[in-house]
Amino acid sequence: MTGEDTAHSRIDKQAVRRHYSRLAPLDAILKALARAGKDIDRLTPDDLAPIDEFHTRGRPATVDLAALVGFKGGERVLDVGCGLGGPSRFLASAHACRVSGIDLTPQFVEIATQLARLTRLETKVDYQQGDALAIPFDAPSFDVVWSQNVAMNISDRKLLYSEIHRVLRPRGKYAFSDVVGGEGGEPHFPLPWASNASESHLRSAQATRDALLAAGFAVVAWEDATEQSMRAALERAGQASLPPLGLHVLFGADWPAISANMLRSYKERRIGVLLGVVERSS
Repeated sequence: MTGEDTAHSRIDKQAVRRHYSRLAPLDAILKALARAGKDIDRLTPDDLAPIDEFHTRGRPATVDLAALVGFKGGERVLDVGCGLGGPSRFLASAHACRVSGIDLTPQFVEIATQLARLTRLETKVDYQQGDALAIPFDAPSFDVVWSQNVAMNISDRKLLYSEIHRVLRPRGKYAFSDVVGGEGGEPHFPLPWASNASESHLRSAQATRDALLAAGFAVVAWEDATEQSMRAALERAGQASLPPLGLHVLFGADWPAISANMLRSYKERRIGVLLGVVERSS
């Protein structure tokens, strides 16, 4: 990596931390759960799903991606860009995986750790601050590397996929869901992952595939989930009122603009959604 590349990567990370640090703190999440009638002392991953899986389509996308992987139980999983830890807790509880999560944003790591304790999953999941471009684990360590709505914030896809390849065991799988660029041009901002275009690094589905193949992966599953994602956005837009739990709790006053821009960008084919599973061949 050149000095210019290093500086650009550093700027990317600062922008990512700044963007996500604005999201609601743990206290606001717990208050929203209480308003929704959830017992804070007996929380389950399903209770948290409307708010702790803040990626495209939320829990349904996680279920679909897990089905593409074909978990057998007992897999060692790394969740890159784990956020608040929703997918990792789902994989631990529903598929008997042992999951480690890393995220660039310290607040997310703290909240994920607390929510694991409140769901009594702290022995099955763990979280630490970490960089997807310098994954803090030895090679090879994992049966599955998992990421949802992470790559859009990363300009250096070559290094990202190289690091994922490094920590996977031979025949290990990388499972991901990503927003991809569409033929309609740049999306409208702000969006959930970026306040402006400088924070967003979308690639087309084909460019994503090419980069993964170049990194030494073989494609196992490849699905265009754009239509399902747009339908979910339409359903949210059609709600008469906001539910007690949802992404609006995390994004606060920014949510109306973000929600409208997501839907508009779908309709104008400026963004799409890709689910994929690739395998390290050796």
